[in-house]
Amino acid sequence: MNDAPLDLYALDLPELEAALAAWGQPRFRAKQVRQWLYDKGVTEPSQMSNLPRALRERLEADATVGRLAVAAEQRSTDGTIKRLYRLPEGQVVESVLMKYRDGRRTACISSQAGCAMGCVFCATGQMGFARHLDTGEIFEQAARFAAELRSEGERLSNVVLMGMGEPFHNYEPAVAAMRRLMGDLGIGARRITVSTVGLVPAIRRFAEEGLQVGLAVSLHAASDDERSSLMPVNRRWPLAELMAACRDYVEATGRRVTFEWALIQGTNDDVATARLLAKLLADVHCHVNLIPLNPTGGYAGEATGTEAAGAFVAELEARGIPATLRVRRGIDIDAGCGQLKAKVLGP
Repeated sequence: MNDAPLDLYALDLPELEAALAAWGQPRFRAKQVRQWLYDKGVTEPSQMSNLPRALRERLEADATVGRLAVAAEQRSTDGTIKRLYRLPEGQVVESVLMKYRDGRRTACISSQAGCAMGCVFCATGQMGFARHLDTGEIFEQAARFAAELRSEGERLSNVVLMGMGEPFHNYEPAVAAMRRLMGDLGIGARRITVSTVGLVPAIRRFAEEGLQVGLAVSLHAASDDERSSLMPVNRRWPLAELMAACRDYVEATGRRVTFEWALIQGTNDDVATARLLAKLLADVHCHVNLIPLNPTGGYAGEATGTEAAGAFVAELEARGIPATLRVRRGIDIDAGCGQLKAKVLGP
């Protein structure tokens, strides 16, 4: 018996083939195990009925399906599920499953425990950075929701890397996890989105990956002074450099960029700011996602009201910038990234 159990979610096909071969099993057993995990959503080896009894018992004894332990869970009246996972050494990360009326089932997953970017309005940014997640830990968050949905006769349709952490600060594991989302869970690249605060070199690197994964850039301000006050990363890569990287990304991939904008009452939600934003984005093939701020205990800002939010969207669209006002989901269960951790465990 190995000292550490075999984590089935952490292994790709060649790795699982090698691990089972070390147990004296033929290569095709790895494909059978993965069919149970990813095609049928079965995570109990005892239920993998076409495996030999001896292998099922060995998997029960010496393998796990994932390493994340549920520390807390909340369910919203709108169907959103928010989960706090404890990592093996005690750190925690959050994942959210959002269920939409049009049938979409979207997992929002984390790439780091905490975050080093320090965005002042973000609950995760207020925590500071603990550690990177490895590829298996990122992937497992989506795989677990996918398995649960399959057991209910549904399937996970979309994944967004918009949970705790900056994915491009943890570049290689995040990109490897995206490839596994496509290869193992069968989620199309165009149904995966990765969000960044604007790490310019990583945006340029990602453009060369050859993936059709969507890129979302957290913007939230249309001038360098305002953005630097909200997002320290802007002092390193100001708006001119960020916009240049986004234009180059569009040219390299043929895909538009989504800009995320948290509407903060009295800070970035007036019509004059909308005009400045439209000017900034005039030559970028893009779409703007606007969402009223998720409240956090460490930031005094409040969400923009419905009337002001509508005026902001109307101004952008009048100036040729496509924009959508999103409905905040899971507000009753602290669904903004970092909020459940802060509530359950404290700062």
